[in-house]
Amino acid sequence: MADQTGPRPDSTTHDPAAVARLRRAGERALRGVLHVYWRVSRGHTLGVRGLVVDGQDRVLLVRHSYVSGWYLPGGGVEVGESMHEALDRELREEGNVHLTAAPVLHGIYLNARVSRRDHVALFVVRAFEQPAPPVPNREIVATGFFALDALPAGTTRGTRARIAEVFHGAPATDRW
Repeated sequence: MADQTGPRPDSTTHDPAAVARLRRAGERALRGVLHVYWRVSRGHTLGVRGLVVDGQDRVLLVRHSYVSGWYLPGGGVEVGESMHEALDRELREEGNVHLTAAPVLHGIYLNARVSRRDHVALFVVRAFEQPAPPVPNREIVATGFFALDALPAGTTRGTRARIAEVFHGAPATDRW
């Protein structure tokens, strides 16, 4: 009897476009489930992101395990936590970045792609230490500092828009 443990020749593992479609469908489903949870448990949600800029004007981007694309590091503000505390925690968790001075608030945005109730505060971070590059883990599978003219493929639209606002004087919007 033949070994039946491997992928079938007609499976989607051989079709990158099919794999991408399945991933996008999964991401949409996950956002829907999380939206329902957040709506019931929190009402409005608030997140923070850091546009971390090194001495060579490169920006720190992260790639998550559960959604496609490259993002600015950040996450949710927990109950009883200030935005600065949340940013400090998220930057340590995702990029092993330790703030050495207060970050500068650039703007607050409605992130309607996640939920009509989600807001994100963007901080520009120029004073920091990174003792060592972070080790990939279950949440963050890759990180890196990238030159503005060499952002990786898959850098999200919102990430590119925020970088353009900060570095190129693009008009700021109120939507992520």
